[in-house]
Amino acid sequence: MPSHALKRPTLLALCACALVAQSMVAAVNLLIPQLSASSLHPSTSEILWTVDAYVIVFAGLLIPAGALGDRYGRKGALLAGLTLFAAGAALSALARDPALLIAGRGVCGAGAALITPATMSILVHLAGPEGRARAMASWTLALGLGGLAGNLGGGLAGQYASWRVLFAAIVPLAALLVVAVSVTTPRTDRSPHSNLAPAGTLLLTGGLVAVLFGIIEGPAYGWTSPRILLAFAAGALLVALFTLVSLRSRAPLFDPRAFTSPRLRATTLGMATGFFGLFSLFYVNSQYLQGVKGYGPARTGVAIVPLIVGMALVPRLAARWSAHPRPVIGGGLALIGTGLLGVSTAGAGTPYPLYACWLLVISAGTGLCMPALTLGVVTSLPPHQAGLGSGLGTSARETGAALGVAVTGTVLASHGDLHSGMAPSLRVVGLLVLAATVAVTVGHGRAGEDSDPAKPAGPAPEATGTGPANERAEKALGRGVR
Repeated sequence: MPSHALKRPTLLALCACALVAQSMVAAVNLLIPQLSASSLHPSTSEILWTVDAYVIVFAGLLIPAGALGDRYGRKGALLAGLTLFAAGAALSALARDPALLIAGRGVCGAGAALITPATMSILVHLAGPEGRARAMASWTLALGLGGLAGNLGGGLAGQYASWRVLFAAIVPLAALLVVAVSVTTPRTDRSPHSNLAPAGTLLLTGGLVAVLFGIIEGPAYGWTSPRILLAFAAGALLVALFTLVSLRSRAPLFDPRAFTSPRLRATTLGMATGFFGLFSLFYVNSQYLQGVKGYGPARTGVAIVPLIVGMALVPRLAARWSAHPRPVIGGGLALIGTGLLGVSTAGAGTPYPLYACWLLVISAGTGLCMPALTLGVVTSLPPHQAGLGSGLGTSARETGAALGVAVTGTVLASHGDLHSGMAPSLRVVGLLVLAATVAVTVGHGRAGEDSDPAKPAGPAPEATGTGPANERAEKALGRGVR
């Protein structure tokens, strides 16, 4: 697809969709006090599920949702996702009991699972090889702005309005985006070689959901509790069965042999590492600003703005270095880890400008590495699997985010309160990010610096399975980014 196929209105519409989907990840966190005191009278467990239902469904469905868009049409998947997103928001806004609120959040998560990979894969197809780095920079910025919008929206609703207002506002916004996408976004070619593979889809989705449940609920129930151990065991078994079924299938959802590509392994780990660090910060940030610094919800939402500055300014600069992704990725992840170590020194007497400087370091690192990582995951797979690749990358991000929250929450709980636990928890996370950065950089280097993500894609394999067609697919994967 020629690069001129990506028009500015299309880019804006697709990035707006990604922004809205991302915003709902963080928005509810600042509404927890208001939800707890609301007429729904939710229990502690129901509050947790209100927050977690979106993430679990979102991350669990990303890979099959991406494959669905590849097979039946990415624009159609995006429009269906926006419709589901609006329906879930309406159900949440009108909920009269916690169960309906949780169900609405789950429906929103299913919609977001269709929206996110569809927007990215459409951009990849329309931008062309030479325009993909810039398109991914814009898409990454949209995710960062989505985090800001979620924090601001949640903070403002928590302080000046109602949690129902936040959900209700999503409905007309999603309807407006449906119109914008319908008018501005062309249809991309469907891939007859992409397969949904019902058995594999169920196994992989079930495995991801079980693993995510264990990660998210581990701090609450205890990592050695029977419920959590069973969740991890079930997840491992289902993923192992998915691998076995996929290796034997002539038309799998996703060929596990794709991970023989060093670039795919490294970029997937890098995506998870970056969001592992970011969401560890998000977990303690609002608690620190409200509980330690005494900020209100709205001011807390504004105080996170420095995290967006680097995401807004640095990706455009990073796009110029897209031919050399290894130092860009390594440098960005190192900045995230270093920034977390800096934030770990914050206390009650720390001036906000100093705290904001460390947020800027983390923000610059995110803006530097995320476009290259995103593009690396997507283009490590054959072109006809762009949607599945974007789903894989986003699933890695959400899994990393869940792990970040879980690890931070566990260390905090072991210290009793935020005052004594914030510093050690962020130090642990920062050091883990730096250690993973070494692994990502070394792994990415094995793929070779000559695999330029801006180079044109090679021919897509005719099928996904065994035999000559699969050999061609493996060779494409072995070449790295295509």
